[in-house]
Amino acid sequence: MGPGPISAYPSVLRAMSAPLVGQYDPFMTATMAETQDLYRRVWATENDATLLIDGTSRAGIEAALVSLIRPGDRVLVPIFGRFGHLLAEIAERALAEVHTIEVPWGRVFPVSAIREAVARVRPHVLALVQGDTSTTMNQPLEEIGEICRAHGVLFYTDATASLGGNEFEADAWGVDAATAGLQKCLGGPSGSAPITLSERAVEVIRSRARVEAGIREEGDPDAGDFVRSNYFDLGMILDYWGPRRLNHHTEATSMLYAARECARVLLTEGRAAVIARHRLHGEAMLAGVRGLGLGVFGDLAHKMHNVVAVEIPEGVPGEAVRSALLADFGIEIGTSFGPLHGRVWRIGTMGYNARTDAVLQTLAALESVLRRFGASVPAGGGVEAAEGVYASTDAPGGD
Repeated sequence: MGPGPISAYPSVLRAMSAPLVGQYDPFMTATMAETQDLYRRVWATENDATLLIDGTSRAGIEAALVSLIRPGDRVLVPIFGRFGHLLAEIAERALAEVHTIEVPWGRVFPVSAIREAVARVRPHVLALVQGDTSTTMNQPLEEIGEICRAHGVLFYTDATASLGGNEFEADAWGVDAATAGLQKCLGGPSGSAPITLSERAVEVIRSRARVEAGIREEGDPDAGDFVRSNYFDLGMILDYWGPRRLNHHTEATSMLYAARECARVLLTEGRAAVIARHRLHGEAMLAGVRGLGLGVFGDLAHKMHNVVAVEIPEGVPGEAVRSALLADFGIEIGTSFGPLHGRVWRIGTMGYNARTDAVLQTLAALESVLRRFGASVPAGGGVEAAEGVYASTDAPGGD
């Protein structure tokens, strides 16, 4: 019940046990094409360039940034938590001229601040996290794409922690590139990174195309300012996933099966229904920790549906509580990073764990452990408050 990775959907684990096939087996290529179509619906996009990067969510981030950024390009990164710092570092490693703006952890950026910074910096790429699990904040994106289009800026967003459990509309919001991971709201294991790219983004990537010498054919592109990573060169990866099926790497078959099943589960339940489920159980967990008399960190008006930062009570040993929850109840909750380390626990309600029994069991266990370490908490207060949320909604609580 931490901020991710989380317990995978059982059907995802079963899908991963399917037999392996060769990377050009007709079943394999058909599965790749099917998975692309499923993720277009997950991202809410018509982008043809929608596929998977083999690697964790950070692999998707790096593939997007190193492929879109030429050395010397200006990149603007609004930072409101740990993972904004990560985007800035990856852009710096890509030899970009990185500009940052920051707000204190626990807040998000007003649209006006991003508009002013874009107009002032005139970046090639705006790189912005949507949901940052380090702070639990969810940055509104609805107006950002329009700002970027007005200034000729490519808009990239990291939706690792938010996709599937919070609203995301790639085309409607004017997103040029977005990446995610399976291990949060999508309910799978870490190791595959869904990505979608607009035609504008693909145009930049294609302008840097270079096919490696061992497989290059006459007439293949060989740009002088080619992408400085081979594995994360989206030009070659697009050719691998596209009709040419140009050999690049060997597709991670079991992770492909997992990613396909994550998308299938989400779309079978329905995008809106899955988001509503995350909202419901997130609200129940929030009410529950408050019902135990615990404080909650950050601007709750902009909290992600799927994770809450709970302030550790004075005098309570935070790590000892986490260890006891895991050892005695089999429940894992998260610590935090940077200025919040030792100040908050992060409790997730995402993917398969966004369900009533998981929420109520976590709250009951947390109450028990807190009492053990001397905290004065209302008897049954957490469970009672969460049940109040479930009772006040028509949505099914146990799904």
